[in-house]
Amino acid sequence: MGYFYAIMWFAVGLILIFSLSKENKVFYGAGAFFLLMGAWWLADAFLPEQDLFSGGWGIALRCIAGAALIVLTVFFVREYRKNRDAAKAKEKKTEEKNKSSDRP
Repeated sequence: MGYFYAIMWFAVGLILIFSLSKENKVFYGAGAFFLLMGAWWLADAFLPEQDLFSGGWGIALRCIAGAALIVLTVFFVREYRKNRDAAKAKEKKTEEKNKSSDRP
């Protein structure tokens, strides 16, 4: 099962990097995080005598995952607000254009 998870994480990371990074550069970081997760699962599958999800290694993984999630959340919120503000500005501009074209 560990190999399946590793393949899944690698696939998600590669999709984010090669397909979605054209939309926004933050997907490079997200893809790199998922590639790291794939490598972690693969290393855990190859080294069953070392439990990489507990002890010091588990704490390191949780810290890396937490940091990645915080950084990605901040970028997502910034992008969301920027897009929302741009949509409001476009809507306001359209309303003003419609009002000015209604006048004789």
